[in-house]
Amino acid sequence: MGKNKEKNRPEKLKGAEGFEKYYGELYGSRWESLKASLAGETVYAEWTGGGAEKYYLDPASVFAAMQLPLEGAGNILDMCAAPGGKTLVIATRMPEDATLVSNERSASRKQRLVQVCDTCLPENIRSRIKISCSDGAKWCTTQTECYDRILLDAPCSSERHVLADEKYLAEWSPNRIKTLAMEQWALLSSAYRLLVPGGYLVYSTCALCPAENDDVVARLFKKFDDVELPLKNRMPEITEDFSSFCKMDVVPEPERTEFGFHILPDQKEKCGPIWFTLIRKKSSEEL
Repeated sequence: MGKNKEKNRPEKLKGAEGFEKYYGELYGSRWESLKASLAGETVYAEWTGGGAEKYYLDPASVFAAMQLPLEGAGNILDMCAAPGGKTLVIATRMPEDATLVSNERSASRKQRLVQVCDTCLPENIRSRIKISCSDGAKWCTTQTECYDRILLDAPCSSERHVLADEKYLAEWSPNRIKTLAMEQWALLSSAYRLLVPGGYLVYSTCALCPAENDDVVARLFKKFDDVELPLKNRMPEITEDFSSFCKMDVVPEPERTEFGFHILPDQKEKCGPIWFTLIRKKSSEEL
């Protein structure tokens, strides 16, 4: 009886073999080419924000951060901001009377964020950025509806980095995804409570699995009745002219998923991976 019970238990996925099986089943025949692209070289966009130094980041990150509409924005939040690339994208684009709070919960990573903002931005922009260090998931317990634009680039599985590190790969298990998905939900639900009615929020990760992307956003629809996806019926694009501060040789081409979009490196000249969606909170008049 005991042996039969053991035989009927689901196979436990762990380590390199479990990682391969999990993502192989998720992506099917595409997995081999995707895995090869994740292990390959990355491409970079060059961001020049007017400071003493330039900053280099993935074109997919630029594309995702550019989806946050900033016209008319006043109070902006980058909830998980380090190392600072997306903060630079927002800061360079925000209106002259807008302010930006860039938050990072890790003290060491916050120092990197400070350095990036200090060296890559001119004083007239840097002076309108407040850098904080705390857990964004707890912010909604002391304040609500106070930011009209929010970027949440949440901590995630980052499979590219797992593949590149034998130690992390050996320790991998689906529990890592479950733990991160719970953390992402805590951050997203907090961010949504901080968003004013009529405001916009971009949620993004560099994860490959739906559990950290579409499934987290699906919970938002179950929890709140005023959630709207402005890009539901159209593909995202960059409509602003950013050529004066960004040199990007390739523009990523997103693939639609259930609630958002994936940019994967096997499809467009090594850009990504990044998953993102644009969320809007409806006003009371729209309900």
